[in-house]
Amino acid sequence: MRAADPPKVLDGVVRFRVPDAGYDSVELMCDRAITLPSNAFRLHDGVWELRVPRPPLRRFEYQLSVRDATGRRDILDPSNPATVPTAFGQRSVCELPGYRPPWWLSAPAAGGTWAALAVDGEVDDPVPVTMWTPTCLPDDRPAPLLLVHDGPEYDLLARVTQYCGALIHAATLPAHRVALLHPVDRDAWYSASPRYLRTEVEAGLAALDQRYAVSGPVVVMGASLGGLTALLAGLVGAPRIGGVFSQSGSFFRVVRDHETVSGYRYYDRITAHVGAVLAARHTDHPLRIGLTCGVLEENVANNRDMAASLRRAGHRVSFTEVPDLHNYTAWRDCLDPGLTEVLRDCWGAPGK
Repeated sequence: MRAADPPKVLDGVVRFRVPDAGYDSVELMCDRAITLPSNAFRLHDGVWELRVPRPPLRRFEYQLSVRDATGRRDILDPSNPATVPTAFGQRSVCELPGYRPPWWLSAPAAGGTWAALAVDGEVDDPVPVTMWTPTCLPDDRPAPLLLVHDGPEYDLLARVTQYCGALIHAATLPAHRVALLHPVDRDAWYSASPRYLRTEVEAGLAALDQRYAVSGPVVVMGASLGGLTALLAGLVGAPRIGGVFSQSGSFFRVVRDHETVSGYRYYDRITAHVGAVLAARHTDHPLRIGLTCGVLEENVANNRDMAASLRRAGHRVSFTEVPDLHNYTAWRDCLDPGLTEVLRDCWGAPGK
């Protein structure tokens, strides 16, 4: 019997080998953006094998769909010890040659303290906020503020406060606070809701001002629907909000997305707001905006269009297409230098 082993790249092909455990079939389940001539493994000498063209990515996440006498189920790849937590549970991950996790994951980092508060506004439920403050920073000392949509999940899966602590410790960024915003009603709040946007940029910032000494322009960030909301919050909240970092922003457009997402409850509201942003030809309050998107994501063209439109309106925009897909590890890997550059442009270097 041939020994099974983790995925390997051989002459431009990724080879998967899985030991048989009485399976009737084995299939590869991954992001549909990855082109697969076939996702079905073939059994030979006690090993299920599949070969697929290497995608233009640094890594990709997957599961195996196996069928046996008990039925069909999704499992992690038993031949691959590399796994990653995701918003949908644990996944196996194929890290292709050249992939490296970000340096700051293993670097010394400033410690921090946590505090919880809630913001009342125009939405039906209070907005929970978890504030992270570096231990070197007293509550009454003025410091910049970073607002993070989907904050708890962003921190758990993309390690955003670890990133902030490492760059503070490295004296790359000034000491700053991080407000992790909890999405109680995510679809309703993060879908271009005027009530939520006013709650965040008016009642939310006022509540944080009462408890903390906030200096300099606020920066707001998020991914997917949170990336859309970050951009809209920046536009509504300028000039108090001076920077935006949007990852894989859900900038839905009728011209591209009608067949795929038009059934989404808030589709019309999102496309109307996105259309208004794309149509703008001038801004009185230029923002520093960073955008990232996976090179194979289905919304990458919308992100390209958004970057071009924001530049035309007078905002300072950087846009990076990354060799990954729509997931928190991809967003984590882009924090430096993507977010770092936005924060330094808004806040300056430490001591300045």
